[in-house]
Amino acid sequence: MKTLLRTLLYLALIVWLGAEIFFPVVAAITFTTLRPDTHTAGAIVGQLIRILHGMGLVSGMVALALLALAPAWNIYKPRAVLAPMALLVLMIAFTAFSQFAIIPAMERDRVSAGGAIDTADTASPITADFNKLHNRSEHVEETILLLGIATVALVAKAETAKS
Repeated sequence: MKTLLRTLLYLALIVWLGAEIFFPVVAAITFTTLRPDTHTAGAIVGQLIRILHGMGLVSGMVALALLALAPAWNIYKPRAVLAPMALLVLMIAFTAFSQFAIIPAMERDRVSAGGAIDTADTASPITADFNKLHNRSEHVEETILLLGIATVALVAKAETAKS
């Protein structure tokens, strides 16, 4: 049973971090392939980020629940799971912030611009706000990835602390 629960914990972390790692690759390929049609590329990437966030929120909640229950099941020592749990809460909060604050604001800018953002038009306040939100979104995703890597390291440390 302990092996199954640890496997589920690792799987939840792998799914989330794997998606975070490969998302920029998929986005870059999408924009490279659809270079002349940035609106379609943006729509595809927008849908993909929503899926990524959904995966992250579910995976994060599963991992958080498993870590919370792990000491009761004698998988990890109670103190060893506190730091990874705190990082998971931060990752979930950043993901929710991006999904429910940044992405809708970017969508409002896109609609305000007539349905398509011309990122080359830097004089437009709508484009400037969209670009600011896009940069913020990138930083949030980078932060989630770094917190995820730290979480994996702390779970590995908890693994060694239990013996």
